[in-house]
Amino acid sequence: MKEITVDSNPSEALLKEMGVTYWPIWEKEVSVFPWEFVTTETALILEGECEMTPEDGGPATIFKAGDLVVFPLGYKGTWEVKKPLKKCYKHSGGKFVKSFFNRLNRWINFIKSMMSSKK
Repeated sequence: MKEITVDSNPSEALLKEMGVTYWPIWEKEVSVFPWEFVTTETALILEGECEMTPEDGGPATIFKAGDLVVFPLGYKGTWEVKKPLKKCYKHSGGKFVKSFFNRLNRWINFIKSMMSSKK
């Protein structure tokens, strides 16, 4: 199984280049639940701390506020949200519909920011 990657010190330039400001936000309370990634998801963890344990029994991955995390398409495992999670994210590849709506959401956020900066 492909592994989750964590960049614990992403540069501001990288985050700007990726357009993180326009990504939608998702929040989750402390909990444990199974999950399968049907797209590749890139997420910037804004708040909280989590541990993902792969279904195949491999080593767990821990990530926290400030980390840039890439969850590969097809990864199956269990989320353990240890501290309430808030992340912004984007989907790519995988299920077309999920990726399409994520891309549409990013464009809407971009347009909103452009409109508010003209006021």
